[in-house]
Amino acid sequence: MIDIIVLGAAAGGGFPQWNSNAAGCRRARAGDPDALPRTQASIAISGDGTHWFVVNASPDLRTQINQTPALHPHQGLRSTPIAGVILTGGEVDTVTGLLTLRERQPFTLLGTRPVLDLLDANPIFEALDRAIVPRLALALDQPYPLALPDGKPAGLTITPFAVPGKVPLYAETGPDPAAIVENGETVGLAITDGTRHVFFIPGCARMTDALRARLRGADIVFFDGTLWTDDEMLRAGVGQKTGQRMGHMSVSGTDGTIHALSDLEIGRRILIHINNSNPVLLADSPERAAARDAGWDVAFDGMRMTA
Repeated sequence: MIDIIVLGAAAGGGFPQWNSNAAGCRRARAGDPDALPRTQASIAISGDGTHWFVVNASPDLRTQINQTPALHPHQGLRSTPIAGVILTGGEVDTVTGLLTLRERQPFTLLGTRPVLDLLDANPIFEALDRAIVPRLALALDQPYPLALPDGKPAGLTITPFAVPGKVPLYAETGPDPAAIVENGETVGLAITDGTRHVFFIPGCARMTDALRARLRGADIVFFDGTLWTDDEMLRAGVGQKTGQRMGHMSVSGTDGTIHALSDLEIGRRILIHINNSNPVLLADSPERAAARDAGWDVAFDGMRMTA
């Protein structure tokens, strides 16, 4: 069994974004039931329903823990059911929440070498004492059986794999800082209990034949839903970058996610990491209807499922 809780479904900035006065964000602030607020993207996974691994430590992690009873302390004066944190990238909205977990609570921090190198280069993350929170480098395409704090098997195996993406904004350098690369800067995560297979891919710049082959037959796929169309932020007047410039493929269109995965046998398809400008966040929008008709769900905070 793979137990999954969506801790946050939105892209960086959340929904509503703190400084956005766009129509969707206004609806979310007003409590419109068709515009549910969402925190920044993260999920929690468990093989036993008791011990959990957080995938990506968003800036909203403290709020997410408080809103998720399964992640509350249940023993003694200080404890946590969180056995580890797994990072799929080094963006601000995937690592900042680590600083919330600095109260000398043991857990394991896992990520690929490029991601851990970004943490190593920033001394603020030394607030997580390495004697208490060891950092474990994951090799691409190598299965890693997750372990509980006592060393016993957690019942889940993860495999990180490279997907097309770009370096974090704060790490952009050189003549082509937004170059799309597939070197471990951005990774997807395969999760299995030996029988069922779940994929978590919150960022992806383009579809490849290798990625399509990997996802074929999956039980659940969480996939990058940042923008509905590549230029939506430009057209809405809320940004100066396209989705491609930010390292994200669009949901719609002939080169979009829905089309790219339409012919694959996948048990459940779920959009996650959704930007506040994306109209698919609105339950009464034509875009939500189109996604639903194509067999896609839109993730929301607190969404829980098993595979």
